[in-house]
Amino acid sequence: MYGIDVENLTKKFGRFTAVDRISFSVKKGEIFGFLGPNGAGKSTTIRMLCGILRPTSGKGAVGGYSINTQTEEIKKIIGYMSQRFTLYGDLTVEENIDFYGGIHGLSPSLKEERKKWVIKMAGLIGRESSLTRELAGGWKQRLALGCAVLHRPRILFLDEPTASVDPVSRKDFWDLIYILSEEGTTVFVTSHYMDEVERCHRLAILYSGKIIADGSPKALKKKFTGVEESTLEDVFLSAIKREKNEQ
Repeated sequence: MYGIDVENLTKKFGRFTAVDRISFSVKKGEIFGFLGPNGAGKSTTIRMLCGILRPTSGKGAVGGYSINTQTEEIKKIIGYMSQRFTLYGDLTVEENIDFYGGIHGLSPSLKEERKKWVIKMAGLIGRESSLTRELAGGWKQRLALGCAVLHRPRILFLDEPTASVDPVSRKDFWDLIYILSEEGTTVFVTSHYMDEVERCHRLAILYSGKIIADGSPKALKKKFTGVEESTLEDVFLSAIKREKNEQ
C-alpha cells in the first residue's frame, strides 16, 4: 500500500527522451536506490513520482495513488529532499522547523513534539537559535532531512542528498535512513556514489534513461561479475558494456 509501482514510465522533452519506458516496484519500508551518471534520468523520474512533472506515457502509483491523476494526494503522503538544501539560511534552526511544520499543517502541540525529535535527531541540541547558514554541511543535511520527515511521510524521496557533504556526514545520514526504514518508511534515493547505493536493499542502474540492471547489490555482483566480493563499480561498468553491445 505504501510502496511504489511503475510501468513503462516515459518522459520526453521535445525529441529528447529523458526517461525511456522504465518499470520497477518498491516495497513498504524498503530502501531502493537509483544509480546512474548525471543526465541518466534520475531526477526526472523522482519529479514524476512526486507529482511535479507529468509523464509523457506509462503509469505509476505512489502509496496507491496514481502519478497521472492523483498528484495532490501523493504530495500529502511523501517527503522530498534534494541535493540543494531547501532550508532558509536567514532563519534559525528552530524557525526553519516551525516553517515546515506550518507548511505540513501540524497542530501546535504536534509541531512542538516533532521539533524536539528533529533537533535531537539532527544533533542540534543547544543550536536551536543558530542561523542555518552558519551550520556545517553535515548538520544542514540532517536538519533538511528532519524537515522533510517532520510530518512522518509514508514515502521519502531523496535526490542525491549527500552530494556536497563529507564521508563521515554521509555515514551519519545513512544511519538515520536505516532508522526511518525500520520504522516503516519507504525510501527512494538517487545517487552516483557507489558506496552509498551499496547500502540500499535493492537498486536499479539507470543509463541514458533506461534501467539496464536491477536487484540487490549482492545479486547484481553475482550476475555481472560472478564474484560477490566485487564492487558496484565493476557491476556498473559491466552493465553499461553489455547495454552498448546489445544496441
